[in-house]
Amino acid sequence: MKLPLRLVLLLTLPPLLWAGNAVLGRMAVGHVPPQALNALRWCGALLILLPLGWRVLANADSRRAIWQRRGYLAGLGLLGVAAYNAFQYQALTTTTALNATLIAASGPVWMLLLGLGLYGERPHKRQWLSSALSLLGVLIVITRGNVQALAQVRLVSGDLLMLVGVMCWSLYSWLLARPPASMREHERPPWNWAEFLFVQSLFGIGWAVAAAGTEQVIAPQAIDWSPWVLLLLVYVALGPSVIAYRCWGIGVAAAGPPLAGFFANLTPVFAALLSAALLGEIPQLYHGVAFALVLAGIAVSSRN
Repeated sequence: MKLPLRLVLLLTLPPLLWAGNAVLGRMAVGHVPPQALNALRWCGALLILLPLGWRVLANADSRRAIWQRRGYLAGLGLLGVAAYNAFQYQALTTTTALNATLIAASGPVWMLLLGLGLYGERPHKRQWLSSALSLLGVLIVITRGNVQALAQVRLVSGDLLMLVGVMCWSLYSWLLARPPASMREHERPPWNWAEFLFVQSLFGIGWAVAAAGTEQVIAPQAIDWSPWVLLLLVYVALGPSVIAYRCWGIGVAAAGPPLAGFFANLTPVFAALLSAALLGEIPQLYHGVAFALVLAGIAVSSRN
């Protein structure tokens, strides 16, 4: 199928915002504990969503609709709100950027495997080819055109955490695209996007706060408050949370998780470019080659 420009933009903006989240998350190490960062992020997102989504709690019928779907909504909150970024922020405290990006780049593969195992969605050959092209593009960026650097990769505990996080995000995407009967068509409550995300956040914030509390018991660390930390929290609460989730939800529903997964592979490419910009490095030829390969993967996947 030919992708509309609007859908392309909807699926491209989240990777850009998430790339900024990854770069800032790495910079936050030593200033904000990882689980506290995730909890504060979603507390801020809830405050932003409150004026837009409060109506879902306004009357007994709305609250009953939420309670009747609590299992599904709790799953979305756990996987999409609490788990993925909690694992990512925690992983960045022990793993290298190279390892984390490599593992995150496996997202489309997990999308395909979960779709096959849970929903019987058999991947087409072009989808496997798209995975290979996209992964190659990502590898070129993170190795700076020197694929031999992969031989120096050493797995640490953070690598496993990042892998679990990617799997959580893949399952979250499939749950959005294949909801239960109570969330389809006329059975679905008349929630708009903000109300739906607000409900997810209500369920997810409990998981996030519990993880942050456990973190303070196991490894107490004070937050190093500063204007920079406040700006960081504003960004992660608004950009990669509210705006990115809104765009991702629409994009996944329209394009399907496998194709959306290939767009998600733009995240490490954007992260490399943002890191280069922050360090004052001039983009190299391999950046253009990588972009071409990732876009080729998207193009192959979207063809009939």
